[in-house]
Amino acid sequence: MWTVIITLILVGILMLLLEILVIPGSGVAGIIGFALMVAGIWLAYSRQGVQSGNITLGVTLGVNLIVLLLVLRSKTWDKFMLHTKIDSKVRTINPDQLKVGDKGKTISRCPPMGKAVFNDKFYEVSAYSEFIDQQEDIEIVKISGNKVFVKQIKK
Repeated sequence: MWTVIITLILVGILMLLLEILVIPGSGVAGIIGFALMVAGIWLAYSRQGVQSGNITLGVTLGVNLIVLLLVLRSKTWDKFMLHTKIDSKVRTINPDQLKVGDKGKTISRCPPMGKAVFNDKFYEVSAYSEFIDQQEDIEIVKISGNKVFVKQIKK
C-alpha cells in the first residue's frame, strides 16, 4: 500500500513541476498533480491510520517546499528568460532631409497610410485627408515627430 501512496505523491509532484516549468498557464497538469497528491495523502489516512496520515502529509508538504526552493534558487528560470536587449530606434525624420512643401511620388496606395519617395529615399506617409493612389504626385503638408502627412497635388 505504501508503494501506491508514494507513487501517487511523486507523480503529483512531477505533474506540478511539469505545470510550472513546461506548460505554464494550462492548469490541467497542476490540477491533476494536486489531485494525485491529495489522493495519496487520503489513502495514507484511510488505510494506514491518522498518525501515518499526518506523517505523510508533513513529508509531502516538506518535499513540495524543498522542490519549490530548489526550482527557484537554481538557474532554471534563466533558461526561460529573454536576455536580448533592444537597442534599435524608430527612424526619425531629419529636418535636413524632409521639409514641409517638399514634393514626391507615392509608390503604394495611401488609404490613409502608404509608402512614398522623396529625394530618392523611401518614407512611410499618411494621406492628410483623402485616399491617394500609387504613382501620384504628392506634397508634404505636415511633419509631426516621425509621421509625414501628405496631400495629392492636383493636376
